[in-house]
Amino acid sequence: MKMKDVTKAMPILLLCASVIACGSTTFNKQNDEVTAVEEAVFTPTSYRSTGLDFTQAAENTVNAVVSIRTTTVAQSRGGGFNDPFLEFFFGPGYNQPRQQQPQSGLGSGVIISQDGYIVTNNHVISGADKLEITLNDKRTFNGRVVGADPTTDLALVKIEAENLPTVRMGNSDNLKVGEWVLAVGNPFGLTSTVTAGIVSAKARRISGNMNQGRLDIESFIQTGAAVHTGNSGGALVKTAGELVGINTAIFSQTGNYAGYSFAIPSSIVSKVIGDLREYGAVQRAVMGVMFQEITADFAKSKGIDVLEGVYVAQVNDRSAAMEAGIVEGDIITAINGVKISNGATLQEQMSKFNPGDKITVTINRGGKTEVKSLILKNSQGGTEVTKAVKFNSLGAGFKELTDAQKKELNTRNGIEVVGLKDGKFKSAGIREGFVILEVNNVPITSVSDMEPLFDQITHSSGSRKVMFITGIYPNGKVMYYAVDLSD
Repeated sequence: MKMKDVTKAMPILLLCASVIACGSTTFNKQNDEVTAVEEAVFTPTSYRSTGLDFTQAAENTVNAVVSIRTTTVAQSRGGGFNDPFLEFFFGPGYNQPRQQQPQSGLGSGVIISQDGYIVTNNHVISGADKLEITLNDKRTFNGRVVGADPTTDLALVKIEAENLPTVRMGNSDNLKVGEWVLAVGNPFGLTSTVTAGIVSAKARRISGNMNQGRLDIESFIQTGAAVHTGNSGGALVKTAGELVGINTAIFSQTGNYAGYSFAIPSSIVSKVIGDLREYGAVQRAVMGVMFQEITADFAKSKGIDVLEGVYVAQVNDRSAAMEAGIVEGDIITAINGVKISNGATLQEQMSKFNPGDKITVTINRGGKTEVKSLILKNSQGGTEVTKAVKFNSLGAGFKELTDAQKKELNTRNGIEVVGLKDGKFKSAGIREGFVILEVNNVPITSVSDMEPLFDQITHSSGSRKVMFITGIYPNGKVMYYAVDLSD
């Protein structure tokens, strides 16, 4: 099972892994006494009489939530073609495919357009060789990944169908703590399951302390709606039937649902999925600051008399923040007038913008309030839109590494493989998220480096046209691949 850990004692579980049995809970009432208040809460008629009728929201949602069954085949490290040259470099038997053992997984998805676009979690589809999409009416389709964004754990999948039921996108910014919501998904492979709960918190980060300005975006909606294995990628909707989140993780020490679940807010979903559909890559805007959460101890050590906002720990050279006059020690308290209480709310607000957008940033500097105007940039320091470059025969797209990814991988160069589908890369054993460092001993510093190398290899005079790739996976494992570009 994949999981995120808050601490070793408090694991957060992603919801699309292997099936785990769910324990039952019995509510014991002494002497079988049930008070009038309890009756008002628990009887079905009281829901209708008090306005808590979830039937319409459920009816409007279940048909637009799909089941996603993934199949992953353990790839051999060989390229699948007989070439003694490769065995010389990569060892005897490199060309011989190893035994493949398929593995399956379960998740959910939400149809967002009548022509078959479906939003789900990246961890549901990551590394999968086949996606089987089952609608609520039991029709089954093969799905293909349009694009994925590990930073927000979102992915866009497409099936070839028309006139499909959809869920209307809502505005999670208007969601209030204490408001009723419904979780709709396919736990344990059970279709069309609806559970209800209230919004427990917003802008919740669940993977521990903030990582000093990293681009990993976590600003979850925390709810009491029961979700389990297979719910990942399913819908979180308001009682009016509007989509306000994509269910992603649960809090659990046992693997079973323990009272809290977490969803990616629709404000992030709509931006990320819109970018993946239009550009194939997320247009992520940055201010160019490293920030620090403000705790009571931190505020005391810095002589700060406020506890809300985020502390600017570092300002990057030639960044939008530097150009606007933001300096180390400033406290960011609002973006475009929206209050920033912590790092999660800052990341959520920033995730809505594109490079080139102009925003206002309210800061506290030495107890005085100032407003700065910024023109946001992309991670490469420009304002232009970037697209994921795709070469049809490779069956993959590529995107630039963020500064945080380079730091994690301890590299100054490299590009990430995204949107993997059937093609030469997958046949060679390359997986989603692989970072290409070198091609034929040439360092790859940007996406633009790939096309001329691809053209050079495919137009070479030799009978065997091979792309020798050196790279690294996010877990730090270095791998070498030989991709045969011969027709």
